[in-house]
Amino acid sequence: MKDKRTGDLKLMQEFNRSIILNVIREFGPISRSSIAQRKKISPTTVTSAVKELINEGLVCEVGTGVSNGGRKPIMLKISTDSRFLIGVSITNFNITIAEINLEAQIRRLRKVELRSEQLQGDKLIQLLLNSIHTFMETSDKERCMGISVVVPGIVDNARGIVYYNSKLNLINVALKDIIEDSLRIKTWIENDMNAIVLAERKYGNYNRYHHLLFVSAGGGVGAGIVINDEILRGERGGAGEFGHTSVERNGIRCECGNSGCLENYVSWAAVRAKLQAEDAASIQPTDFSAALKNGEPTATRVMEETIDYLGAGIVNMVNLFNPEIILLGGTLLNGNDVMIEKIKAYVNERALKSSTHFLEVQSSSLGESAELIGAAAIFLQDVFRFSLT
Repeated sequence: MKDKRTGDLKLMQEFNRSIILNVIREFGPISRSSIAQRKKISPTTVTSAVKELINEGLVCEVGTGVSNGGRKPIMLKISTDSRFLIGVSITNFNITIAEINLEAQIRRLRKVELRSEQLQGDKLIQLLLNSIHTFMETSDKERCMGISVVVPGIVDNARGIVYYNSKLNLINVALKDIIEDSLRIKTWIENDMNAIVLAERKYGNYNRYHHLLFVSAGGGVGAGIVINDEILRGERGGAGEFGHTSVERNGIRCECGNSGCLENYVSWAAVRAKLQAEDAASIQPTDFSAALKNGEPTATRVMEETIDYLGAGIVNMVNLFNPEIILLGGTLLNGNDVMIEKIKAYVNERALKSSTHFLEVQSSSLGESAELIGAAAIFLQDVFRFSLT
């Protein structure tokens, strides 16, 4: 019985410490008394936990606050750069590794291009491990709190398994265990779209929304969904595979085994193929956006055909999930104001009016750093136990 009481006490101390650390992170600079009042924790418990956190370098004192009649309170905040995580973004084209502080700010990064189609499956995993190891040779490993990896495909974040990514030939890969066994550092794995929609909600310009839909069109097509401040993942991480919704009954054969998947009509590869057919093969994503702004006829025709598919898919998502806001990103849509406005008009015209009355359609606020900030968001949500509310 004594051992159980001791265990329960330690568990409660860890729980309180986690709460206190998160309050400091969310609301700092904040005083010890304000923490106690906010979370209804005894001042003695707060003082003890804060002492530990300061000794560990996670929290620091930053001057005094306004007095309410007694001594001026000493204010506390997170030591933002005292620790860091390694954020990793895997795409169909590259691996990007970054050192990120406790406020999801990128301090340094390195990008490794996947120049060969042979860099898939086991070879890709080995390249990933070697790249992280090389990157961390110049890091202070004692201050590293973990590795957070985001990857496209069907990902079980709880088990750390990539169940399916056809382009990278990742099938039932226990990526979390592989990285932890190799590098001996605690690791988190998440689907890239889930990570980005969480990052938009927590670190982007959209923290007042509780129902968000993030749609990305680029190397692939995907969606991240937040409903009632919870990421919608599905039973095995398969929710949000927007690119593999069917838009043509007898359409293009998809590598997933289905025919007529949306991704084959609206990804950047699909858009580029249409441009090539129109003798505009040299246009790149940024050039495509510029050509649309200039009213270039070929680019406009390709955009309109693409929106017929993408807009219809987004209308379905709006009618299914009734989001407050749709965020558009990815190689094809980042900075592409003309296309975003066209999608907005398409959705407002065709989705249920009850769902579009207050609906906003905006571009992603995180830009090219979205995946890495997403990796940080997944890590920080778990380590600091913050909620989205």
